[in-house]
Amino acid sequence: MQEVSVIIPNYNGMAYLEGVLSSLEQQDFQNFETILVDNGSTDGSVAFVMGNFPWVHIVELPDNFGFSRAVNEGIYASRAPYVLLLNNDTEIEKSFVREMLASIKRHKKAFSCSARMIRYHEREKLDDAGNYYCALGWAFARGKGKDIHTYEKEERIFTSCAGAAIYRKKIFERIGYFDEEHFAYLEDIDVGYRARIFGYENWYAPKALVYHVGSGTSGSRYNQFKTRYSSRNNIYLIYKNMPTLQIILNLPFLILGFGMKILFFAQKGMGREYVAGIKNGIQISRKHKKVRFHLGNLGRYARIQLELWWNMFYRFFA
Repeated sequence: MQEVSVIIPNYNGMAYLEGVLSSLEQQDFQNFETILVDNGSTDGSVAFVMGNFPWVHIVELPDNFGFSRAVNEGIYASRAPYVLLLNNDTEIEKSFVREMLASIKRHKKAFSCSARMIRYHEREKLDDAGNYYCALGWAFARGKGKDIHTYEKEERIFTSCAGAAIYRKKIFERIGYFDEEHFAYLEDIDVGYRARIFGYENWYAPKALVYHVGSGTSGSRYNQFKTRYSSRNNIYLIYKNMPTLQIILNLPFLILGFGMKILFFAQKGMGREYVAGIKNGIQISRKHKKVRFHLGNLGRYARIQLELWWNMFYRFFA
C-alpha cells in the first residue's frame, strides 16, 4: 500500500500544473499517489492533466466549492495513512515527499508537519516557515520575506500551512476534517488549532523545500474576496476554538487587533469589505457549534493561551 496521498486542489490553475506535477514525477521517493481535485475549472485543467499526466487520479467537482471542500474530497478519496496537501502553484525539490514523510514519522504526537516554503520568484527569501496565530486575532506566516536560512531547525509550530503540509489521516477522523464553512483562508489555522486542543502537535520540516508562487488562484495578495473571507473566517475561528472565558480574556487584544486591521484595509480602499466580513463571521458563528470544552483539556488551553500572548510580541519583534 502507498504511504502517502498527495492532494492538489485546483481551480483554473492550468498555468501552474505542469510545474507541480513534473516536480512530483522527479521525486526520489515513489511510494505515493497523486490526487488532483478540480473545483469546476473552465480553463481546460482536467483535459490537460489527463493528456499529459495520466498517472494522476482526478476528482472532478461540478463547481468551485472552495479549498476546504476540495481537500476534504481528496482526503476521502485517498488510500494512504498520510495525506500531503500541495498548492497547485508550487514546485518541490526531489526529496520533498520523502522528507515530509520522515518528519511526521519522527513525531508520534504530530497531527501535521509544514514544509519550508520559499518564494518562487525570490528564491533567497522565505514564504512560510509555519503558520502562527496571536492574541490580536492575527494569523501570520513565520519568516515571510526573510532569508531562506533563517529557520533551519525542526521544531514545533502553532499550525501548518496547508499549501504544503502532511497530515496523519486517522486524526481527521477524531477531530474533524477541514471546515467547509471557511471556503478558503484560515482553514489550516482552524484545523491545526483544533488538533492542539485535542492534544496533538504541529511541526516544521525545514528539509522539505517547496517553491511557492503565491495567490495562484485568488490572483493577488490583497483583493476584496480575500479581505472579506479572511475577516469573516477569523471571527468564526475565534468563536469556534476559544471557550467563552478565553474570548473574554483576549477581548481587549482582539478589539485592538481588528481595529488595526480595519484601518489598514481602509487605507487600501477595502475597509468596508473587512467590516462586512466581520459581520458575516458573527452571523455564521451563530449557526455552528463550538469545539466542545472538556475540563481535562484545561492545561492545553492554558498552553495555547500562553502561545497566543507570546506570538503577539513575536509578530512585532522577531
